[in-house]
Amino acid sequence: MATRTQTRRARQLRRDMTPPERKLWAILRTEPFKPFHLRRQAPIGGWFADFLSHRANLVIEIDGDTHLPGSDCARDAALQKLGFETLRFWNSEVWEDAGGVAERILYELTLRYAPPQPSPEGRGR
Repeated sequence: MATRTQTRRARQLRRDMTPPERKLWAILRTEPFKPFHLRRQAPIGGWFADFLSHRANLVIEIDGDTHLPGSDCARDAALQKLGFETLRFWNSEVWEDAGGVAERILYELTLRYAPPQPSPEGRGR
């Protein structure tokens, strides 16, 4: 459960999303991604994930130009101990090929979580 401080910080991060995060979030809110219940700027293990699917145990990070990849090793290892895999993209990847990034995310989500399918007879039976 998130603390009040984490909740306030998550709200601030959602308001202050970077342009690449906003661009990707517009895609991740569309129909193909709905079964995976993606959240943005979600607190997890003392950090905030840019995007998170608890159903698929997947953290999605969008890294900027000033980001230091080596600094994420401990974080990724801690998240892995919590059962989450991390998928990372550079800002430039989102700007140049948001559709391709979204396809990769959908592929990874689908590998990790299969949404319930309606029965062949219909009406969920």
